[in-house]
Amino acid sequence: MMSLMSRKKFLMLVILSLLAVAFLYVALRSGPLAPVAVVVSEVREMPVEPSLFGIGTVEARYTQNIGPIGSGRVLKISVDVGDRVEPGQVIGEMDPVDLDDRLVAQDAALMRAAATVRAAEAQVSELRAKTTYAESQARRFDTLVQSGAVSREAFEASRQELQVARSGLEAALATVASAKHEYDRLTSEGAGISRQRETVRLVSPVAGLVTKRLIEPGTTAVAGQAVVEIIDPDHIWVNARFDQLRASGLAASLPARVVLRSRSSEALRAHVYRVEPVADAVTEELLAKVVFESLPGPLPAMGELAEVTVDLPLLPPAPAIPGSSVLRDKDTLGVWMVEGGKIEFVPVELGAGDLDGLVQVRKGLRTGQTVVSHSASTLTARSGIKIVDHLPGVPK
Repeated sequence: MMSLMSRKKFLMLVILSLLAVAFLYVALRSGPLAPVAVVVSEVREMPVEPSLFGIGTVEARYTQNIGPIGSGRVLKISVDVGDRVEPGQVIGEMDPVDLDDRLVAQDAALMRAAATVRAAEAQVSELRAKTTYAESQARRFDTLVQSGAVSREAFEASRQELQVARSGLEAALATVASAKHEYDRLTSEGAGISRQRETVRLVSPVAGLVTKRLIEPGTTAVAGQAVVEIIDPDHIWVNARFDQLRASGLAASLPARVVLRSRSSEALRAHVYRVEPVADAVTEELLAKVVFESLPGPLPAMGELAEVTVDLPLLPPAPAIPGSSVLRDKDTLGVWMVEGGKIEFVPVELGAGDLDGLVQVRKGLRTGQTVVSHSASTLTARSGIKIVDHLPGVPK
């Protein structure tokens, strides 16, 4: 029979053995030695239609800022935000101050100058008649003095009268010329005041939609300051931004789809109008203008955010894998390839990808090979794997 001490030792060994078995079971099933659950994908030969994705804002292509050409007080604004205006329509007016009074005074001065011209011209007519008469008298006295019918003094007097008449006529002609110059000066000055009077009216140069009233009546505006903003609602586009690293192939005329934030269920057909020659160096983005094939109705708000997808030309078939398979080990891109139940890290050279997550492989893999697309934890070369159909929290 076993002694009491021997029974205790035996019981202790049994308990320790059970604990060791339980520890080993836990370590192999869920501990660090447990196989990592992975989802695998097969390398398939297939074409890839690469696309570019960008974010932009709806903007007007043409914007007119209407303001005065001289400083002054805004007298009135006759349009409101949302109104449509026509070319030549008066949309506001600046305070003319004393321009109207100056125009009245200018008209009076012009009338006085015209009267002066008429009076001078009448004087010229009178003096021209006197000169004509004096010339005839001088010729008659010249004949008479030769025949001795009149004295030499009378002849000299007729010559003097002729000289006085001619001098008076020249003075009158000069007065007429001076009066006409004054009339022309006043006419030009009046035209200038009239044009200045016209400039106090704020006129729309184009047909458009009023989007902003930047200054209200009673406020003083300086020369060139915008009072009303008008856009051309028939020409709007999306000012889109694309990541420079992924924007290879972005060019004008490429087809695009635009999804407005306010209409997330609707993709509007569009195309790239142009790629801006200057990129944003701070955000490392390329800028492009994307225009709608047909304007959406109702018109989206200017500044509304929009998602832009640009479709690039379809690439020929090549080995393709999910982008989630690609990992970076230090400076090397690669994938975990599965073969014979074991994994091996294989460097790859990637080509273009699409927005569905597929990316073409130029070097490193062959069609038919299997790679890990998702894993439950980080894999190492000594990791065991357990292939599953789906991982919790990972989209299928």
